[in-house]
Amino acid sequence: MTYLSKCEKDTEALGMRLAHSLPSGSQVIAMYGELGAGKTAFIRGLGQGLGIRELISSPTFTIVNEFQGERELYHFDMYRLCSADELFDIGWEDYLARGGVCAVEWSENVRDAFDGSEIVVTIRKTGEDSREIDIEGIALC
Repeated sequence: MTYLSKCEKDTEALGMRLAHSLPSGSQVIAMYGELGAGKTAFIRGLGQGLGIRELISSPTFTIVNEFQGERELYHFDMYRLCSADELFDIGWEDYLARGGVCAVEWSENVRDAFDGSEIVVTIRKTGEDSREIDIEGIALC
């Protein structure tokens, strides 16, 4: 399904809707979009929907940030990784086993780590503040 966002708040609100639509158990959200597309804004909204009160920012220099809320959120930034092997080296399977939500920015760099059951979010800039957001693999509430 394709959604339109006119501003950052719309993008965050869509992330929150996704959070409210997620079934229980481990979930992988593969994020795609160019630099500045709004992936982190979407994940901020996702975190709010998961009951996380901490400020969510991109984990570019740490690879993954962990957040506790009503559900755990693991926010990955794969910008600096070159392969899925590097993701497995940092414990990808352990994160999956913990039953939280794994939101992965720059998923194109680790595509081989996914098993086909992931939710795919693609964000495209359509203007300075506007975005087109495709969400595949789940229907939103």
